Amino acid sequence: MALFDLKKLLSENSYPGRGIVIGKSADGTKAMIAYFIMGRSENSRNRIFERFEGGMRTKAFDESKLSDPHLIIYNPYLSAKDGNIDIITNGNQTNTVFDYLNEGKNFEDALRIREFEDDEPNYTPRISGILYYCFPRNVFTYKLSILKSANGRPVCNRYFYDYTPENGIGHFVHTYKCDGNPIPSFYGEPEEISMPNTAKELADICWNNLNEDNKVSLFVRTVDLSNGESEEIIINKNK
Repeated sequence: MALFDLKKLLSENSYPGRGIVIGKSADGTKAMIAYFIMGRSENSRNRIFERFEGGMRTKAFDESKLSDPHLIIYNPYLSAKDGNIDIITNGNQTNTVFDYLNEGKNFEDALRIREFEDDEPNYTPRISGILYYCFPRNVFTYKLSILKSANGRPVCNRYFYDYTPENGIGHFVHTYKCDGNPIPSFYGEPEEISMPNTAKELADICWNNLNEDNKVSLFVRTVDLSNGESEEIIINKNK
């Protein structure tokens, strides 16, 4: 079965919502992560990504216009276990996973106590990813999860996906299937996509193909599997 083209998946969908991409570079040298947010309301669009030591946060671009921080202000990315684990999610479950790891528990344990967002009638899914590194053996593994309603009913179903990285292959999960009212949740397994070689290439594919009106911010991170050195790109529509 042919791989999905990330460029096409994004350009043909005006509102995938928030999305996570995790995979391995085409040359096999890097782990790759991308996370983007979109917005339809003024409150959702009034955001930027801001890096801090050990993680990355969402932040109001104009604090005077922030009407409700609930569900839109959180840490999408945190580094755990002395940099040997990366956590990327679309909500405050990032901190739940981080805390559980520090308690000796795991990714699945953390997400089993969480459910979709409390934004009836959308019941926006919580999407989460985690990467485990083993330096300098050029080895990493990754998992994805989606916590979603049962076809729009307020019952939470939890799905977990455990991947063996392959050169040039990644997986893409996003909150919404497409635009709508209520917005239909993502359906099925994470989409298997082809991956580029560099952080800039991945950033260009994502940012240039997200809907111009709805895109808000993008975070891309690559990790060299031979030495753990990272490269990061943050793009904010609000500047």
